[in-house]
Amino acid sequence: MATGRYLDEEPEKALEHAVAARRLASRISAVREAAGLAAYHAGEWATAISELRTYHRMTGRQTHLAVLADCERALGRPEKAIDLFRGAEREKLSRPEALELLIVAAGARGDMGQHDAAAAMLQIRELSIDSEEEWAPRLRYAYADALLEAGRTEEAREWFSKAAEVDAEGVTDAAERLLEMDGIEIEDEDDEDDNEEGEEGGSDREGADDRDEDLDDEEDDDLDDDDDDDDDEEEDDDLEDEDNDDLEDDEDDEEDEEDEEDDSDGEVAGDDGGKDTGEAAPAGEQDEKEDRAR
Repeated sequence: MATGRYLDEEPEKALEHAVAARRLASRISAVREAAGLAAYHAGEWATAISELRTYHRMTGRQTHLAVLADCERALGRPEKAIDLFRGAEREKLSRPEALELLIVAAGARGDMGQHDAAAAMLQIRELSIDSEEEWAPRLRYAYADALLEAGRTEEAREWFSKAAEVDAEGVTDAAERLLEMDGIEIEDEDDEDDNEEGEEGGSDREGADDRDEDLDDEEDDDLDDDDDDDDDEEEDDDLEDEDNDDLEDDEDDEEDEEDEEDDSDGEVAGDDGGKDTGEAAPAGEQDEKEDRAR
C-alpha cells in the first residue's frame, strides 16, 4: 500500500493516500487502521483517534491503545490517556503493546506534574531485563527521564546509561542526554549541513552580486556613450542651424541690395518725367494765345 511507503518520510502524503483508500473501502479494517496511523504520524490527532477507535471496534482488538493515549496527550488531555491505561484489557495486549501503553501513561502523569508518580509506575520487573527488543531501551529511557524531572539527577544519569547500553539500534537519544548532563553539546549533522549550505549560498549570492554590479557598470557605460552621442548630435544640429542662419542673412542682404537698385531706377525715371512736363507747358500757353487772337 502506498500509505506504508510514505508513512515515515512523508506522512502528509501517506495520509492523502489513506484517505483516498478510505473513500473507496471504508468497511475494511486494515484501511481504517492505515488511515489512523497515517493521521497520527501527520499530527492529525483527532482524525487518528477516530480512525483507530473504528478499527478497534471493527476488529475487537486493542492494538493501538498506546497511540490513542498519546493522541490524547497531544490534545492536552493527559487524564484521558491515564483512563485508557486503566481501562485496557491486558490479556488482549502483547508485551510490547502493554509496555508502550505504560510508558505513555507515565508520560501523562508527568504532563500533570506528577513526576514521582510517573517514576513509580515504571518500576516494574521488565525494567531490569536485558532484552534486545525495542521496548527495553524505551522503558529505561522513560524511567530515567521521569527521575530527572523529579530532581533525582544521579539516578537519572545511571538509567540513561543503562538505556544506552541496550540501545544498539539508536531507538532513543540516551547517549546524547548523558553528554548534555555533563555539559557537552553535540552539534546536529543537519545543522552543520545547513551551515555549509548557507555559506555556499552566501558565496553564490556574493558572486551574483558581483555579476550584477558588473552588468550595472556596463549599462552605465552604455548610457554615458548614448549621452555623448546625443551631445554630438545636438552640436551638429546647432552648427546646421548657424549655417542656415548665415545663409538666410546672405539672402536678406541680397534682397536689400536688389531693393536699393530698384529704388535708384525709380528715381531716375521720375526725373525724366518732370522734364517732359516742363517742356510741354509752353506749347499749351501758345495755343491759348492763338485762341484769344481769333
